[in-house]
Amino acid sequence: MSLPHLTERPTAPITEPAPPSRPGRAALRKAHRAHAGGALPGRYLGYVGYFVGAGLISGAIVHHPLDPARYTRIAGYGVLVFLAATVLNEVILKRDRPSWPRMLLVLGASLMLSFGIGMLSGGLQHFEDFPDRAAVLVPLGLALSFVAYTLKEASTPLRRIFSLFGLAVLVTSLIAFAGLRQLAADIAEQPAGHGHSHGSEQESKEEPTEDGHGDTSDSHGDEEGPSTEPVPPTATPATPEKPGDTDGHDHAH
Repeated sequence: MSLPHLTERPTAPITEPAPPSRPGRAALRKAHRAHAGGALPGRYLGYVGYFVGAGLISGAIVHHPLDPARYTRIAGYGVLVFLAATVLNEVILKRDRPSWPRMLLVLGASLMLSFGIGMLSGGLQHFEDFPDRAAVLVPLGLALSFVAYTLKEASTPLRRIFSLFGLAVLVTSLIAFAGLRQLAADIAEQPAGHGHSHGSEQESKEEPTEDGHGDTSDSHGDEEGPSTEPVPPTATPATPEKPGDTDGHDHAH
């Protein structure tokens, strides 16, 4: 046997792998339509829930001293709306469902985020109406919203909170607090009548004035109505005498 016959080995025929089967165009269109149709309304409702919930919370936080019971209920409604939007966006619409610990962390951070955004937006919107209160709400809301968003989104939240950007947020909050406190003091020195007072104008109209009258509507009514000055007594008209009465009087006299 020659050497070439010893070195040669039988080889199996090489066959190319079959290309993976691709779905048809109709199946692709159906899958895309189902995904887009289910995601778009959900995302819309999620974003609407975020903004509506934050708006309710911001108004309730700022106006809470005016009517605590009423605005506590409004804040509760805002929290429910915001948390419902969070569940929709972070749990239902997510392809990868988070674990229960992660889900609880997201819900708690979202609750903090809703109050932080409410403090920030409400304090900025009603600063002239409640300057002292808004001077505290704005910097506190800025810091709280940053911490809450970092806990909600970052994979290493503590590292991001104590980072250089976190320090910048803290410094900005302190500077904002000092500046807004000074601005609130300047507004307090100005005469009253600026901004909308949320019902104080109506209360001031009902308060008695120096001369003892109530609001202007009552005073106009007093002017148009009858005079309250004492009227001198008038003589009562004499009743007509019956025939024969004069005779009786003449006999009496």
